[in-house]
Amino acid sequence: MNGPEILIPIAFFVSVTTIIRTFVKARERRFELEAQRYTGDPDVTLRLDRMEQAIEAMAVEVERVAEAQRFTTRLLSERSGVQVPEAHHRLS
Repeated sequence: MNGPEILIPIAFFVSVTTIIRTFVKARERRFELEAQRYTGDPDVTLRLDRMEQAIEAMAVEVERVAEAQRFTTRLLSERSGVQVPEAHHRLS
């Protein structure tokens, strides 16, 4: 391809690249404006901080429960070779 035939693919890729860049920049600007709008309210910021602290506290508790469950499972699996007497007397 020599001459004017080479200009068609080049022009196509340049125009597609320009259009994509325009859309990306517009989207970034919209996200920045939305972020500025949400960070402006101090009440929302305080609420988000409290929510973050509560979620972190719950995550710590869930990990603690999971660790206790792993510990119990390990103890029970180590005990599996030991005969555990069954309770014959059951209260109803």
